[in-house]
Amino acid sequence: MAEAKKTTKKVVKSKVVQFCATGRRKQSIARVRLIPNGTGKIEINKKPIEEYFGLGTLRLIVNQPLELTNTKEKYDVVVNVHGGGLTGQAGAIKHGISRALVKADESLKVEIKKAGFLTRDARVKERKKYGLKKARKAPQFRKR
Repeated sequence: MAEAKKTTKKVVKSKVVQFCATGRRKQSIARVRLIPNGTGKIEINKKPIEEYFGLGTLRLIVNQPLELTNTKEKYDVVVNVHGGGLTGQAGAIKHGISRALVKADESLKVEIKKAGFLTRDARVKERKKYGLKKARKAPQFRKR
């Protein structure tokens, strides 16, 4: 009886350089991956940007760092975002893309920082106070 010779193959995954960063805005957190040598495709939560953000203004916010640095066609952007509303998510993605671009190319930092994209927007919703309807809205005042 001939013995079957066992062959083992080593599967080597090619290492693709990716630049990862986290962006935050209001209650939203975005994990952003920039993949070099891309076609400019932006994918958010496994959906194309056109499908995820219906409003053109939100798409414009997301594309701002790429447009500013003229790197729209150089990278593919893959984003995983959760929490908050659509406006907060768009802001978080913009913040994450800006941080990832700086990791990818340090020379872009001056341009991106000057535009204010690296600064985390710390504005959050103010807490409600007792006796009021919202944070500052008071019930209607009646004289008589």
